[in-house]
Amino acid sequence: MAADQIYQDKMDKSIKAFSDNLGSVRAGRANPSVLDRITIDYYGTATPLQQVGTISTPDPRTIMIQPWDNSILKKIEKAIQTSDLGINPQNDGKVIRLAFPQLTEERRKELTKLVRKYAEEAKVAVRNIRRDAMDDYKKQEKKGEITEDDLKRLEKDLQDLTDKKTAEIDKITAEKEKELLTV
Repeated sequence: MAADQIYQDKMDKSIKAFSDNLGSVRAGRANPSVLDRITIDYYGTATPLQQVGTISTPDPRTIMIQPWDNSILKKIEKAIQTSDLGINPQNDGKVIRLAFPQLTEERRKELTKLVRKYAEEAKVAVRNIRRDAMDDYKKQEKKGEITEDDLKRLEKDLQDLTDKKTAEIDKITAEKEKELLTV
């Protein structure tokens, strides 16, 4: 059935969104993806940080942002300060440096809880997709488009797919938690 692929794609998109969310959770070392959600007002337009300069990691604990237009250094600095990163940017007039301190045990546990929250949201999204698919299949059966046997087979296939995607979310979560808790 063609609908199966549609629901699988939706589940894959939910997992991709979950993985992207995890990329913004910093794990004690400099990762440019923590800046993905930060935007600045650039000529009246909310512009992602990656589009206004070069972002590099000169060492494992530092991110360096070198804007192509030095007039926006203050805007970048302010955007980072008002974000939820919890890092104070250092502006030397040409580049902005973000020094990532070693995570405390307490902060690691907070981040682990955040990762679990994101994981639960992703699982709920996958289960909602399963529910929508089941409703769709039951409507098809009522209209006579599929048989009762087809419905049972589709329900089983859909549950197997849901279990597989949930296990994938658990695996990604475990990897991120391991990364967070590794000192």
